[in-house]
Amino acid sequence: MSLKWLDWAKEMQAIAQAGLAYTKDVYDEERFEQLRNLSIAIMQEYTDAGSDKIRELFADERGYPTPKVDIRGVIFQEDSVLLVKEKADGAWALPGGWADIGLSPAEVAVKEVREESGYEVQAVRLLAVLDKKFHAHPPSPHHVYKMFIHCSIVGGGAKTGVETSEVGFFKMDELPPLSEERNTKAQIARLFEYGKNPELPVWFD
Repeated sequence: MSLKWLDWAKEMQAIAQAGLAYTKDVYDEERFEQLRNLSIAIMQEYTDAGSDKIRELFADERGYPTPKVDIRGVIFQEDSVLLVKEKADGAWALPGGWADIGLSPAEVAVKEVREESGYEVQAVRLLAVLDKKFHAHPPSPHHVYKMFIHCSIVGGGAKTGVETSEVGFFKMDELPPLSEERNTKAQIARLFEYGKNPELPVWFD
């Protein structure tokens, strides 16, 4: 779902952040700070978050603005896929999270699966790279790329983590309520096709 005010606020924030990263003029710096504050005001007007929280999550980064990267591990067991129940919203998702500095996408997928599900896995191949804005996720203050990496289990066992409360394998027609911030039913349905046909090319936006 696209919200014009959110798109405008994000674009203003990106322009301000890039300007602050490269400007050498003190007056331009003041203008870019004003633009950043205006983007915060727009977010505050349309959400319940306070300005301090908005600045922390949305407008406190430095350097040239780039999309955030969310990496998800996709583990099949026969005709089922591994999901974890997120404590944050009580819904289910493929194990994963934000990319970490210093780790490759494959290393992040392995780490996140271990931390959230208890399974030790090996990254096999990239299945998809998606732009969140093209999919039915709830509105987000960030521009997000989502990477889905097929992994195979090499050890460990089902075990919850700091951010998860349950771990399980589910068939496509028996999916629990999904954390749509993290993955949609349509995305998981498409990923199931890779479990049936490993020769499918990478899905990307």
